[in-house]
Amino acid sequence: MISVEDALAACLALAQPLGTETVPIAKAGGRVLAAPITAFRDQPPFSASAMDGYALRDVEAIPGRRLRVVGEAPAGHHWPGTIGPGEALRIFTGAPLPAGTDRVVIQEDVERDGDRVTLGRHLSSGWNVRPSGADFVEGAQLTAPRRLSPADVALAAAMNAPELRVAKRPDVALIATGDELVSPGEVPAPDQIIASNTYGLKARIEAEGGTARLLPIARDKRASLAQVFELAKGADLIVTVGGASVGDHDLVGEVAADLGLERAFYKVAMRPGKPLMAGRLGDAALLGLPGNPVSAMVCGELFLVPMLRAMMGLPGAPRSRHKARLGVDLPENGPREHYMRAELQAGTDMPYLTPYGSQDSSLLTVLSSASALLVRPVADAPKRAGDVVDYVSLNRLFT
Repeated sequence: MISVEDALAACLALAQPLGTETVPIAKAGGRVLAAPITAFRDQPPFSASAMDGYALRDVEAIPGRRLRVVGEAPAGHHWPGTIGPGEALRIFTGAPLPAGTDRVVIQEDVERDGDRVTLGRHLSSGWNVRPSGADFVEGAQLTAPRRLSPADVALAAAMNAPELRVAKRPDVALIATGDELVSPGEVPAPDQIIASNTYGLKARIEAEGGTARLLPIARDKRASLAQVFELAKGADLIVTVGGASVGDHDLVGEVAADLGLERAFYKVAMRPGKPLMAGRLGDAALLGLPGNPVSAMVCGELFLVPMLRAMMGLPGAPRSRHKARLGVDLPENGPREHYMRAELQAGTDMPYLTPYGSQDSSLLTVLSSASALLVRPVADAPKRAGDVVDYVSLNRLFT
């Protein structure tokens, strides 16, 4: 068995960037930006009113001052004249500030009578002007690589980038194995169960930005496995679920070897997920996950997700770890790194983390309820409630 750290390093070595493609900005959300975006003008490109009100010279912003209104400037319309002494311009949010002015008095601080305005006794502070280039200036960049958030897409649009260079999406072929499995919606025999792992992994892959193909369930026969592997051709990453341990019917490793698998490792010193393997099969990376539902999903978080990110050009790195205080006492950990499903709760200086009482790797209900994985290092000493521990987040944001 190898360590989790060494196994991840081997997985990342298999996960090479897949190249780039250009997409319309309207389809760029959630994609990984592969080339920086450069602004070709300032934003805003002119000094603009930040409020509805009256544009005037700051020296005339005197309580009780009467000014003549000489025109109006809604957003998108530049007023061509120059504001002189004793004059003001009716202006709306976003409109260019006219020549001769440097301040906007908000409409709530003004009384208007025909073409005259009288400034109120108490004027709000601030000039209510957005200077040219206040957001960004010509030559500013949105750097890459980065996963494009909604705010990033808005910024790219403001920089007038109609198309973006993004990383290609990894094409992942998912293979569930086992005579005991049937697909959701089918009627299982008394000795069968519903296949769940590949559906959860598909959702996780797509949330991370990849595309996933659910291939037919491979039965515990060499011919069936070989046939499904044939269907996986063209994928960037093949993920098998089950059939990777040492039972008489666990044939994935053997069949993959017959097809030319270059195995990187087999078995990891971790709980859950010991029977994990990885390698290269032709042009594709291969990740062999355990068959137990929780083991498959936990290994997906720890190994599959970093591989996907590396394939999209993001830095290859383990999942981020955070700190929390332990909610209960725990005994000494054994010879395998343990990832315990746990619940986060608010604390004073940091969150509290309480592992669930049952850590059986078949219990998807516990995983569905968990918000974090408590990380216990190999041979970790006994812990007391209140001790600081590491965890990997399982929240809806997939950090």
